[in-house]
Amino acid sequence: MRVLSRALVVLAVLLIGVAYVRPLWHIALEAPQYPEGLGMYIWADKITGEKPQDLNSINGLNHYIGMKEIVPESIPELRLMPYLLAGLAALGVLVALTGSRKLLLAWVVLFALLAVAGLADFWKWGYEYGHELDPTAAIKVPGMAYQPPVIGSKQLLNFRATSWPALGGLALMASVALGLVAAVLDRRRRPAAG
Repeated sequence: MRVLSRALVVLAVLLIGVAYVRPLWHIALEAPQYPEGLGMYIWADKITGEKPQDLNSINGLNHYIGMKEIVPESIPELRLMPYLLAGLAALGVLVALTGSRKLLLAWVVLFALLAVAGLADFWKWGYEYGHELDPTAAIKVPGMAYQPPVIGSKQLLNFRATSWPALGGLALMASVALGLVAAVLDRRRRPAAG
């Protein structure tokens, strides 16, 4: 691998570190009765309210429509994610140190597959929370599901739910993109056979 490719991998590893200290995703809820809005951040290892009481307020609202309570300690992905990020960072360091093109490609493919799996798992989590409703809930709207969008905005009764990557998620996207750029640049530099 050339020096530029190794430098890009090092920068990609540093960006993975951002995901440890900044939230990965942000979900916001806006409604007439909540003009200041409610929001929550999904971090690598926890879920917090945008404001101190937001998660409690969201859980209270969810209770009325039959959604399960969001209990961060009960979500196994939040225990697993820090280890996955550490593994990706360690493998990225190994790629930069060894300069192995094959290892670089394996790292980028693994990173991309984990990103896709993470988004699919996030969709599944939202689906389960929005569709597996308590039939004894105080508010029931026949045929209504409350799955928030993975990306973008969606109207859920009188709430507008918006979901976008936060700084940590953007850093991970930039990280995998830098790894891909490093692999493409290094592939272009390969000497022609024969």
